[in-house]
Amino acid sequence: MDANKIKLSVLDQSPIRKGVTAEQAIQETVALAKYTDELGYHRFWVSEHHNTGMLAGSTPEVLLAYLGSQTKNIRIGSGGVMMPNHSALKVAENFRMLEALFPGRVDLGMGRAPGTDRLTASVLNPSNQFNEQDFINQLYNLLNYFHDTGSPGSPQSKVRAIPQVQTVPNMWLLSSSGESGLFAAHFGMGLSFAHFINPIGGPQAVAAYRDRFKPSDDMPEAQANFATFVFCSEDKEKIFQHQALMDYRFNQFEKGGSPGPVGYDDIKDLVYTPAELDRIKYNRQRVITGTPGEIKLKLKWMAEDYKVDEIIAVTIAEDFDDRLESYRLLAEQFELK
Repeated sequence: MDANKIKLSVLDQSPIRKGVTAEQAIQETVALAKYTDELGYHRFWVSEHHNTGMLAGSTPEVLLAYLGSQTKNIRIGSGGVMMPNHSALKVAENFRMLEALFPGRVDLGMGRAPGTDRLTASVLNPSNQFNEQDFINQLYNLLNYFHDTGSPGSPQSKVRAIPQVQTVPNMWLLSSSGESGLFAAHFGMGLSFAHFINPIGGPQAVAAYRDRFKPSDDMPEAQANFATFVFCSEDKEKIFQHQALMDYRFNQFEKGGSPGPVGYDDIKDLVYTPAELDRIKYNRQRVITGTPGEIKLKLKWMAEDYKVDEIIAVTIAEDFDDRLESYRLLAEQFELK
């Protein structure tokens, strides 16, 4: 695969850096969307998280309405809408409204996790049973609402998702285990594998998805990509400090904590236990760091392993300018424009 033909996209979680407010974090997401649009990135996805002090992105459908107005060419979408928190009808209406505003530019990426802890999820949706069949039913219902179909007598045959628009967003399922890839294949949707969550089994999950894919009116051919943490810099000390911060964040998250915004100076003298060092070694597979040339080779190898032509980069940096610079260097290496 020619690395120069690889499309690059963005998943942004509106990270709250140390010394920065949630309002500023959202404005940084807006600035990043405009910047990556100019650089030639393919998509810009935003996430849904709740009850955390680390990330400000909780309502992708609201944020996307503004991002669409501030960008010109880049596709905008959710990475993703956490379906257990919502009714299928409301998701359909949200994304039909986005299609009315930005026809042909909208992606609806969906996940079956709540994007938060169990207590918060139960408050978001008191009827949530965390049931796999509920998720499957939601996908059936969503397709019926988007296409104004439904079995006679069913709610989907009597209730219309408004506004009634002519276009349908591209639908993707997000997966970190591979199981949702089988659902994506069945429904004729795209698959985005979350390598930044689980670095094991992604290429196999994508292959299984392609093998089982059933073409749909919305997506006649299988579409797949993967998302990974990326940090690119020409400064090796910045690369080292970034990796140290990511090591700390993963370690704290796995302990069940929410570390909040931290900087390198806060964690530089930490000493890890042997067990923690083992986890750090594992979790470093979720992060691709390096100089521009190193990053290009690593991502090219990963794309060949996954057999995809699109990579979604997730970049969290202590300094916002370093975040912008990482995306700029990536764009140069892959000759996006």
